[in-house]
Amino acid sequence: MIAGEGNQEISVEDLEPKTRLEGRVTEVGLHGAVVDIGLPYEGLLHISQLTGGREVDAVTEAVQVGDEVTVWVTEVDPERGRVSLTMVEPPDVMWEQLQQGRIYKGKVTRIEKYGAFVDIGAKRPGLLHVREMSSGYVEHPSKLVSVGDEIDVRILKVERKRQRIDLTRQGIEEEAVQEPEPEDTAEEEEAVQQTAMEAAMERAYADRGRAEGDKRRSGKRARNDAGRADILERTLEQHTGKE
Repeated sequence: MIAGEGNQEISVEDLEPKTRLEGRVTEVGLHGAVVDIGLPYEGLLHISQLTGGREVDAVTEAVQVGDEVTVWVTEVDPERGRVSLTMVEPPDVMWEQLQQGRIYKGKVTRIEKYGAFVDIGAKRPGLLHVREMSSGYVEHPSKLVSVGDEIDVRILKVERKRQRIDLTRQGIEEEAVQEPEPEDTAEEEEAVQQTAMEAAMERAYADRGRAEGDKRRSGKRARNDAGRADILERTLEQHTGKE
């Protein structure tokens, strides 16, 4: 969630972790700074939340009174009227949201001989061990993935104290929607071909039947013609003898 200019589009009731706010530093101390976020609650920015990875010895190394800063809410304490803030943009997936068995689409960021590191949007990338890449033997992770590849992974285990995420790809393929098997189309084409072949054979049989029928009829006509010719010949002989 992102608040508008001056945070006028958001109220205290709307504040929740990862809410983005614009504020102004009003006080700097040894352990942090106070930020005016335009709301009744006091915004507290601890020294550990000033930078992403760079440590600072003094708050003034990162912010000064009067600085305009972009902050994100980490915690809201209504009883004390305080809002804990951070200047480090929170990850898309918080540690509290990570659950065993959940599937994420991540990007391969690093490859080692023992596995690949995959960014799933959490604070740290997860480890996809080489034995979890496939159900079969994998000689080296680079045989299956490359840096920059986007792949689907499942959370195998989360160790929050060590801030470690173990991932796996086993079992994901079975859950994917299966496309129709090519054999189905082949069977349909084969059936069509058989039907066409059967039709051609039926026509061939019919043509042969007609040919044989015509032959029989021709032979019968020939025999009839010969019989009539014989009768005519005998009749002519009888007629001649009478003359």
